[in-house]
Amino acid sequence: MASAKLTAKDLLTLGFPSGKPVTIALQLIDTYYTDLARNHQIELLQDVLTAPEQYKLQATLGPLAQAILTQKSSGPIELKPGKQKFAIYGGENIEGGALHQMELAMRLPIAQAGALMPDAHQGYGLPIGGVLATHNVAIPYGVGVDIGCRMCMSIYDIHTGFIDKNQDKLKKMLLDNTRFGHTSFKRPMNHPVMDRPEFSELPIVREMKDRAYQQLGTSGGGNHFVEFGTVEIHDVNNDHDLPKGKYLAILSHSGSRRLGANIAGYYTKVAMDACQLPPDAKHLAWLDLDTEAGQEYWLAMNLAGDYASACHHQIHERLANKLTEQPMAVIENHHNFAWKEKDATGKEVIVHRKGATPAGKGVMGIIPGSMATPGFIVRGKGEAASINSASHGAGRLMSRTEAKKTLSLPQVRKYLQKAGVDVLGSGLDEAPMVYKDINKVMASQQDLVEVVGTFHPKIVRMNGDEKYIEVD
Repeated sequence: MASAKLTAKDLLTLGFPSGKPVTIALQLIDTYYTDLARNHQIELLQDVLTAPEQYKLQATLGPLAQAILTQKSSGPIELKPGKQKFAIYGGENIEGGALHQMELAMRLPIAQAGALMPDAHQGYGLPIGGVLATHNVAIPYGVGVDIGCRMCMSIYDIHTGFIDKNQDKLKKMLLDNTRFGHTSFKRPMNHPVMDRPEFSELPIVREMKDRAYQQLGTSGGGNHFVEFGTVEIHDVNNDHDLPKGKYLAILSHSGSRRLGANIAGYYTKVAMDACQLPPDAKHLAWLDLDTEAGQEYWLAMNLAGDYASACHHQIHERLANKLTEQPMAVIENHHNFAWKEKDATGKEVIVHRKGATPAGKGVMGIIPGSMATPGFIVRGKGEAASINSASHGAGRLMSRTEAKKTLSLPQVRKYLQKAGVDVLGSGLDEAPMVYKDINKVMASQQDLVEVVGTFHPKIVRMNGDEKYIEVD
């Protein structure tokens, strides 16, 4: 039986610098050394990696040796000098750390345009709420760890009084049909996304297939939720021809679970090895989409986004079955992703939206508040200065550590009781008070989106002890 073919991951494990050296090494093996056993192929490549100077004049191995020497000798990539212009929305409520991160991202030589949304706060690499357009490169930490994290809303032709009359029934429905954090269903539902060829073709994805299947239809921890609430449609000019009125709705927020996190972690390391940036900008390392690593990341990122969507669809399907009703409309949008789009000149750019909602002209989306404040169905206005983007929520005002030190359980319970919201699970770090005022955030982006409908949460399910902050 033939030995397994060498992959980019194999070479990275051997200590090869990613990027051009890996690409050339694999091409050389495929062209000249297919008759060698796999272990001899590895020995040959290790010899070149250990002493590239001895091979740089050889006709066959010289290009590989030269690529290794060039990458070793090259210093950090220089950033553009001085501050670069980018649009800022709601700047008076954005912390300095997020502004600094966006300023740094705009100095990358591959940065074409940028914008900072009103819910922005500091993260890793690109700030949460940061939007960055580049040319033919993807920045794994410009996309984020929870690849394809998204909102999904199902709207039902059920009177909103149904919630008050069926509080206990709906709470049980959420507890029985949703899973968060490390928990999963004993028998996950099947979904076509698990048959995608990427699960066999991409090593880092192949390793995660069993875990991904176990987590199908579940939600993460942190600020992820599934909730019953009421939605009021204000504008009949919507994609779903929904009449004005009030309806029952289910809203969920979650992402690609461990699959997305592992993809982000692996390709961030590959990018940082290939793209030597100054220390304060190292998390903004990118992958050229013309390279093998760049193409792999793009495929893996899109798979993670589709997987996240599949999880939401299963969450909503389980709840629809228990309601014995089908929704009149389903609205969905995602963030923590990179899109191929056209800029104002018609040139293709890669638009990274890390915690930002697509808001091209006519594009529908959902911008949530907190567990006790309104969320909004919106239609994008296609504002070029924002790179066709808007906020993805209210944005944090308080860190998780600060929230746990500052807030008390009685204080949060009182707040929720006043708002008329029951919360199953969660903790003090997700209390409504840790978020910015969603109404101020929306006021800061009136040029970016128009409001089509308003959602009010009533029963919220999050990760943690389901009795932790439930209102008595």
